[in-house]
Amino acid sequence: MEKSLSIQEMRSYYTNEWLLIAYTELDDEMRVVSGEVLAHSPDRDEVYHKLLSMKGKPVAVEYTGAIPEDLAVAL
Repeated sequence: MEKSLSIQEMRSYYTNEWLLIAYTELDDEMRVVSGEVLAHSPDRDEVYHKLLSMKGKPVAVEYTGAIPEDLAVAL
């Protein structure tokens, strides 16, 4: 298993990328606190393709860049 990183470290190492994270810790609002980056790419589709093989595993997808103002996000 790769090294577990905090979400702050992930955002620093993988700026403006999509991340597939095997999380090891979530906060009270179910946000990733730490985990292992399984895949990363500036192309969202690459990460979502990898997500398809993660059935039943505790994973999350995060984007580390700024969300454009004209984009709606559902959480």
